[in-house]
Amino acid sequence: MKYAVITGASRGLGATVAQQLFAEGFQVISVARNENIELKQAAAEAGKGYSHYTCNLGSEEQVQKVFSAITETIFMDAEQVFVINNAGVIEPIEVAGELDSSLVMNNVQVNLTAPILICNLILQKAKKTAVETVIANVTSGAAERPIHGWSIYCSTKAAINMFTMTAGIELEKAESNSKIIAFSPGIMDTDMQATIRSSSEEAFADLETFKNYKESGSLRSPETVAGALVKLLLGSQLENGKVYKVNDLL
Repeated sequence: MKYAVITGASRGLGATVAQQLFAEGFQVISVARNENIELKQAAAEAGKGYSHYTCNLGSEEQVQKVFSAITETIFMDAEQVFVINNAGVIEPIEVAGELDSSLVMNNVQVNLTAPILICNLILQKAKKTAVETVIANVTSGAAERPIHGWSIYCSTKAAINMFTMTAGIELEKAESNSKIIAFSPGIMDTDMQATIRSSSEEAFADLETFKNYKESGSLRSPETVAGALVKLLLGSQLENGKVYKVNDLL
């Protein structure tokens, strides 16, 4: 069996990647706070394997519990496993000195701690079973440059890039058949973009620029970006630890 575990699969890029991997013969496991009923129905109508685990990725306890259960299930009969750490939050959009501490903690947990814990659990099981496993951590161009009002988002994405690069080196040294990469999807027409556009110019100096992305039709569709990611994952020449950018793949 081929499995794809996708966090944040209830909408946006995650839901679209799930739909495309159905077509490639993968059993999709959705992990999110809410289930995408349309995705569930589409899987049922197409006769595709699908299951959903409700999980608040902001809770370390829930992440450990849910992913321990998932790894115990899928590695029993897996021949290939994809794990896509797609879920992420942009908030708080605010300048340093005005940050909400609870939003800071949630951002760090969802964008950084949860993916690290998930990678750890998955790689442990992959090593024991020798199942071919590919992990893709969804990152951002914000990992590579400071953006006014995005100090926490930029920081967590930069950290997940470094974690990915380091884990990639470790997997290569261990001569593992597992791969870990990061994927930067660029600007997409998703709910996160709507959240960005609803912020204030005092909190986010580039607000008008992001409004213009929407108005000018510059935002890529999730379908286009998902297609690039799926094609990348299905390829045989992945470089361990590499940060892949969608602009280089289209």
